[in-house]
Amino acid sequence: MSAQYLESLDPVEAARALLGAVVRVGDVAIRLTEVEAYGGPEDGPWPDPSAHSYRGPSARNAVMFGPAGHLYVYRSYGLHLCANISVGPDGVAAAVLLRGGEIVDGEQCASRRRTPGMPSDKLARGPGNLAAALGLDISDNGLDIFSPQSRVRLELPERRDDVDVASGPRVGISVAADRPWRLWIPGSPGVSAYRRSPRAPALRTRMG
Repeated sequence: MSAQYLESLDPVEAARALLGAVVRVGDVAIRLTEVEAYGGPEDGPWPDPSAHSYRGPSARNAVMFGPAGHLYVYRSYGLHLCANISVGPDGVAAAVLLRGGEIVDGEQCASRRRTPGMPSDKLARGPGNLAAALGLDISDNGLDIFSPQSRVRLELPERRDDVDVASGPRVGISVAADRPWRLWIPGSPGVSAYRRSPRAPALRTRMG
């Protein structure tokens, strides 16, 4: 698979395709086991009011509107970095947030970047932890993850129809909160816990 393949998919299809892929930065490699799909503006094919791109292109979200296969890195709440991969056609905003994964190479290096002695299954659980374990920097924003020259590389898995994939609401958002656009590999220790935003509408209880 390639950037052209990610370009042909909608955000949820792309999120599913990225499960099991490996992100490699230097000595550290992480197998993705949890991702979230995000769309774009109201007039686009995948309107998504929870996406950074919903109000249109800006200097911050420009990568989401660009070609597929580029890294979109931003700082969340001014504290930690989050990493996304742009998907869909060039000019149409969409991206997949890398929420969690398993360290498959460079565990000692990843541990030094986090907290020495932390259990390996927690090193890349959650988007901020994943970015920290990889050693990502805000300057990585816009990198082509399929380029041989890029320091951040994506290794997509072969298509496997038998992979078990679960889906559910995205974490911590207050609008479009119940779309099942969070996907994960059940049983993986790299999957984070679901935390609903206190600003999101209360879940309706089905009666009868």
